[in-house]
Amino acid sequence: MLKLLGSLCILGGGVLARCLQLAEHRRRRDTLFDFLSAFRRMAEHVRMARTPLPVLLDMLASSCGPDASAFFSGAANAVREGENLPEIWPVLAEALPLNDDDKSAVAALGADLQGDEETVCKAVSAVAYRLAKSAEESERKRPEEEKRATALWFSGAALLVILLI
Repeated sequence: MLKLLGSLCILGGGVLARCLQLAEHRRRRDTLFDFLSAFRRMAEHVRMARTPLPVLLDMLASSCGPDASAFFSGAANAVREGENLPEIWPVLAEALPLNDDDKSAVAALGADLQGDEETVCKAVSAVAYRLAKSAEESERKRPEEEKRATALWFSGAALLVILLI
């Protein structure tokens, strides 16, 4: 009876670990798409409406998911408090749940946000293009990675059950 209970706990742990991993991947994907959408809107507002940066960052924060919203509202608050945006932007980007290449692309954008309209639009468009490529690559690899991760978690749990018995 004790071995059966232990086996159920191990299998439940494997299922829970897989669910947590799926949730983290979903969070990462949602954040990536939030930033992609936000940067596209940002380039449009800079080019067409010439919206001031703190107002634009607040506007972007209100229309994004939780991670992107925290990033943009943190940047807007830092600008309002007189902090240097190129210094605070990479610090905020480091906390994002993105892969290292996407984090570095977002972090590098902070230095270009102080330039003129054309420089800002080019930099934002370049980062949006980089994030779009990353999202496309991620979506292409997703089914294969999900199958592999599911097999890994369940075979690991099964191996532990076999060792328990």
